[in-house]
Amino acid sequence: MQVIRTILWIALTAILVTFIAMNWTTVPVNFWPLSDGNYIHFEWPVGVVALVFFGLGAVPMWLLHRARRWQYNRRITALESSVRSVSVAPPPSLPELAPGDPAPLTTPVPNTTTERPE
Repeated sequence: MQVIRTILWIALTAILVTFIAMNWTTVPVNFWPLSDGNYIHFEWPVGVVALVFFGLGAVPMWLLHRARRWQYNRRITALESSVRSVSVAPPPSLPELAPGDPAPLTTPVPNTTTERPE
């Protein structure tokens, strides 16, 4: 599985490098409007603009994914520890008998009814 993941990352990197190399022409980016009607102006290559805005869109979803994963791992750990504590609990002990008390029965009492099950 690790080999497949490595091959996919190499292919994705090659595609991104090819995209940036083919789109290296600069384009104007008007970033923020100013009070006098102009904008903060940048001239960036198209590939860099595409990667920056892809990252700006992907980072919030990645953070949400990581938060959910952390939340689910905490929930799984809590559930596993609760199951562990329930399954390891010692069996309930019998009450202490005072001297002279009859001992409890350890064998089942036979069925003494005369009816036959049908």
